[in-house]
Amino acid sequence: MDHPSESLPGRVRVGYALGSLVTGAFGTVPGLLLLPYLTDTLGVAAGIAGLLVLAPKAWDVLINPVAGRISDRTRTRWGARRPFLLGAGIAVAFLFAAIFAAPVRSGVYVALVFLATATAYAFYQVPYVAMPAEMTDDYAERTRLMTWRVALLAVAILISGALAPVVTKQFGDGIPGHRAMGVFVAVLILIGTAGSFLGTRSAPTGRVLESEPSLGRQLRTARENRAFTRLLVCFIVQAAGIATMLAGVSFFATQILRDPDTGATVLFACFVGPALLVMPVWSRFGARFGKLRAYVAASLVFAAGAALIGLAQFLPAAAVYVLTGLVGVGYAGQQVFGLAMLPDCIAADTARTGRRQAGVFTGLWTAGETFGLALGPGVFALVLAAFGYVSSDSGTAATQTDTARLGVLLGFTVVPAVVVALALFALRGYDLDERRLEELELEAA
Repeated sequence: MDHPSESLPGRVRVGYALGSLVTGAFGTVPGLLLLPYLTDTLGVAAGIAGLLVLAPKAWDVLINPVAGRISDRTRTRWGARRPFLLGAGIAVAFLFAAIFAAPVRSGVYVALVFLATATAYAFYQVPYVAMPAEMTDDYAERTRLMTWRVALLAVAILISGALAPVVTKQFGDGIPGHRAMGVFVAVLILIGTAGSFLGTRSAPTGRVLESEPSLGRQLRTARENRAFTRLLVCFIVQAAGIATMLAGVSFFATQILRDPDTGATVLFACFVGPALLVMPVWSRFGARFGKLRAYVAASLVFAAGAALIGLAQFLPAAAVYVLTGLVGVGYAGQQVFGLAMLPDCIAADTARTGRRQAGVFTGLWTAGETFGLALGPGVFALVLAAFGYVSSDSGTAATQTDTARLGVLLGFTVVPAVVVALALFALRGYDLDERRLEELELEAA
């Protein structure tokens, strides 16, 4: 089916957005809990734990483009992408639970199962992110579709990020608590899998076009798309900054706020709650000023909020939570406009080459994003190691020095703020707006 110019039905938007339960849970919980699980429950040294978290997800840099190419060349009665939503989504759910099953106290076991989970996730995420470019060719509709998706993503982050620590504590922390948390998140992933598969059954699947004959040719074509490469570099670097902050939530709540029981949950609620409220505002802002300017504005809001939290030791907890909400407002805009600009880049490539290769573009995108999200905990772990953070195998964080606590503070605030702001320099020269897309499509016609 050709992709339509008119607005998509509400049921399709909601169905597609439900996939955010999968991407939100997998993108949030490992970054939030896996590093402290390794350091404070399994007793793995902070530097080694950072490598164990980074290495399996770095594998996605290789596997995601392959997953994209496979989905580009798939032909089924369900379309090219939806079969992967079902099969890979189920695999992600069961493997995620296995990560925290911990039959032995072994960081190597965690790393190997995390590697398998990341592989399955690649075959869900890449086709899922490719779908908007084939569901509609309307410039504004892509923003509306991403607004729905990011709104559900915020809900997924709130549910998984805020409740996963609660479930862990409810079942006694340590290994039993993490096992229960793994099952809880696996159920969320299964719900998102079913919702995205069934909810998009009436969605357009796009034109069936030939793809480049080899993966190498496809990668070269993607590299030649200057708008895409600029956006990709910015998004990867920002993902690393965001993930650095995410990895520090539990540490920040325990060491700076001195609230190990509820601090992480409240931080997540403050991060996600305001984001849900401002989604319509970001949508209108983007319609008025353009996606690029809106993306830059959202990034600066994130960076400013994160930097101000660096004053946490001199602020009441209520002020810290308000600033966390400001960070969430910026994050929401970053996600909406980054993800809305991606299908624009894919559409420009299709107009220029006449080839069907959305999967390869999204494979590179998700590989970069996943690598950035994996790099964040590694960066935070290196900051902890540099400032002398002491690990523990008791399930409770060890007493830390003032220097170690300063490392937690800087890793949670200043480092993410600087990384997110500096990443914007990669967008210099990005010129793919609605008028430019229309020119490309007219040239192709």
